[in-house]
Amino acid sequence: MSRLITTKRLASNIFTFKQASRTFCNDASTKLNNVPFETQFNKEDEGVTNDVPQHDIAIVGGGMVGMALACSLASMPLTKHLSIAIIDSNPALTNMPSIKKDDPPDPRVSTVTPATISLFKGIGAWEFVEQHRHAYFDKMQVWDYTGFGFTRYNARDADKDVLGCVVENKVLHKSLLSCLQKKDLKKTIYPARLSSMSLPTRSSVSNGSSKSLANLAKLELTDGTNVYAKLVVGSDGNKSRVRELSGIKTTGWNYSQSAVICTVEHPSENSTAWQRFLPAGPIALLPIGNNFSNIVWTMSPKDASNHKIMNQHDFIKAVNHALDSGHGPRPESRILGGDVIPSFFKPNVTSAVNEGFEIPPKVVKVVSERMAFPLSLMHANDYVAKRVVLIGDAAHTVHPLAGQGVNMGYADVAALSNVIGDGVAVGSDIGEVTLLKKYETERKTANIAMMAVLDGFQKAYSVDFGPLNILRAAAFNGANVFAPLKRNIISYASGERSLPFLS
Repeated sequence: MSRLITTKRLASNIFTFKQASRTFCNDASTKLNNVPFETQFNKEDEGVTNDVPQHDIAIVGGGMVGMALACSLASMPLTKHLSIAIIDSNPALTNMPSIKKDDPPDPRVSTVTPATISLFKGIGAWEFVEQHRHAYFDKMQVWDYTGFGFTRYNARDADKDVLGCVVENKVLHKSLLSCLQKKDLKKTIYPARLSSMSLPTRSSVSNGSSKSLANLAKLELTDGTNVYAKLVVGSDGNKSRVRELSGIKTTGWNYSQSAVICTVEHPSENSTAWQRFLPAGPIALLPIGNNFSNIVWTMSPKDASNHKIMNQHDFIKAVNHALDSGHGPRPESRILGGDVIPSFFKPNVTSAVNEGFEIPPKVVKVVSERMAFPLSLMHANDYVAKRVVLIGDAAHTVHPLAGQGVNMGYADVAALSNVIGDGVAVGSDIGEVTLLKKYETERKTANIAMMAVLDGFQKAYSVDFGPLNILRAAAFNGANVFAPLKRNIISYASGERSLPFLS
């Protein structure tokens, strides 16, 4: 019952935030008193000294999403002059590790959508991704263990070149670091963790100068450094310290599932993304370049522990069994053939109606460690507070069955960068809640919609029940046959649309 209530609460937020105001506050208290953002603080200003680090923006968490925000701000004419603090104890930020071409792929990968690829190209980071191993794919096959139905997605169904690209997380991160090194950005990296944070009171925000330390967020770091900033960005993951210190509550639940990930090898190159829904959860086989693929296999925590430690021969056998021969028959190549479709629908039928089911490639070797991690859904009730904003996993975590988690974070980056740029353009205080609510309104609606879709899929495929199995098969076949539906699904999954099934 509690899960039903929280689910309804998440869904209701979609409509609540559509009504939120999208205008900036014109009150003088939200302005910077006509002081340019790049202006240095003066000793004469009350409560201000030059012996403490002061920045426009402090990004807590220098992972893939946090670094993407720094690169995005550095790429925009309106924001490239901002002083940025990046707070993260990861040594990779100061001593960028090398990636050798002959190293086996890391099991931690991301499937980035065309929208994310466009973001990376726009900020100048994609050229560095292309210097390392990555794998575009233009086909995807999804099917059910019952054998009742399957769906094949082709990029050409939506007039696209690719459906996505699989990239190792370490490649994405290094590419963003390389991009940032080229930018003329006033950045300071603090190799420490956030210990505590003090936020200005409402009275100081309303009455004090934005140049006064009393009107800034104060961040105390584990190395003893104090950093002041107009805006603190929490990009520090699902256990966000920024979110905790801001007092922002969350809604969510555990799935009683874990995901096992690893890199595997095939006799020949794989260029298709595969996903099969099994009774315990989906298994995905994602191309990663050359003859390698990445496995993301959802199962019970107990089974995940067993699969993590079983010998390689047994694990390979289990993977091939899960991808093809186990749990049920292969789907028929044409359950809904062109001959049985009424002529009224034929103009909207896809070419896939005449394409047969394909068998995924065999796995012959495991070439990385096997890792397992628990799965959950989490959503922050608020994305913003006084001088604080959350992005990425600090604001939301989702089931990995569609590979959308990191893409949601990159969409946050694009939206927040634009909002900050808009604030600079009109002279607003970039840490003012009224301004930041514009970002929250845009992203909260889209993120809740995506979370609802993914959670619905997880629940629909967690039940083995005859009538429900038939409904799932009908959905698979409908998506495979009818062109408008397939184009809509591809467009939504690729990041072109923020809401499903809407223009």
